[in-house]
Amino acid sequence: MGIQAGLVGLPNVGKSTLFNALTKSAVPAENYPFCTIDPHVAITEVPDPRMDKLMALYKSQKQIPATVTFVDIAGLVKGAAAGEGLGNQFLSNIRDVDLILHVLRCFEDENITHSGPINPINDFEVIVAELMLKDVESVTKRIPKVEGEIKKHQSQPLKLKEFQEELNLLKALLTALDAMDYTKARSLVLASKVQTVPLLSTKNFLVIANITENEIENDAYKNNKHYQSLVAHFGADKVIPVSVKIEYELSQLSDEEAKDMMEMVGLKEKSLNTIIRQTYANLGLITFFTCGPKEIHAWPIRKGSTARQAAGEIHSDLERGFICAEIFNCHDLFELGSEAAVKEKGKLRREGQDYIVADGDILNIKFNV
Repeated sequence: MGIQAGLVGLPNVGKSTLFNALTKSAVPAENYPFCTIDPHVAITEVPDPRMDKLMALYKSQKQIPATVTFVDIAGLVKGAAAGEGLGNQFLSNIRDVDLILHVLRCFEDENITHSGPINPINDFEVIVAELMLKDVESVTKRIPKVEGEIKKHQSQPLKLKEFQEELNLLKALLTALDAMDYTKARSLVLASKVQTVPLLSTKNFLVIANITENEIENDAYKNNKHYQSLVAHFGADKVIPVSVKIEYELSQLSDEEAKDMMEMVGLKEKSLNTIIRQTYANLGLITFFTCGPKEIHAWPIRKGSTARQAAGEIHSDLERGFICAEIFNCHDLFELGSEAAVKEKGKLRREGQDYIVADGDILNIKFNV
């Protein structure tokens, strides 16, 4: 699937370092703005403990995990919507992603450049303000076009209704955007079934709170006033505390070395695993599997997808010639111990093309082309 999450933030907040850790990539991460001029794209695996269990049960030769694509977008600055600091290019890059990861610095460091005192809420608002200014431009350009369509379709009630509803939405959005109220704009988009121009400021997002390595042990970051302000503002489910420096160092070590370092600093699990999992979930994705002695393959698919659509993720021929799908869930397999036992207990069933695939389903597609 062509699903992307974009790392966004002001210059020098740790974006490129985090991107390198997420992807074990080699993007430059220097202490000055605009080090990352073009967006860097990389694919990383989604950690899933079910894969190892399935591999053992099927005695498979290999596993192919689900993946998420991350985009490292160069640092935004105030005035980006007006083209400051290569702003138009950066805003265009943001338009292409499905989820925004706002990287916000939550610590002081005199050796790292920052414009003014550390204030992650303010940094977030600077970025979102630039996104809203760009959205105002998009909505303002669209309104006269829709008004023209309304005049043109006066004798066509259905078309007239469609364009009138879009115009009403655009005017409401413009009011919210002019007031710098991204929450209201987002709620309007989510509540409406009307299709209109895509907006930047209403995209789904998560917040990465970049903390110091000294705040990891015993969850000391919870006493960080900047982290506390982010949780109070966005809610705990939207904020992921990460020591970007530690995560990058861990990404450069062997598994054994990384385990030793994690014990030393008091880190129970790599924060990157949390970022990847929450990104996957916030993109509205679930995983289904195809299993056999050759390989265990995890397939990402949008929640609510049908069996036929899932077949299409595997191969277009399977979707085109879809007959039915033999389906059972991996949790039943883990509980019963074998596919034969799953069949014996009646947990394996045949489903038609409209079956809604559940997370953890194992599919065997029957098709004819």
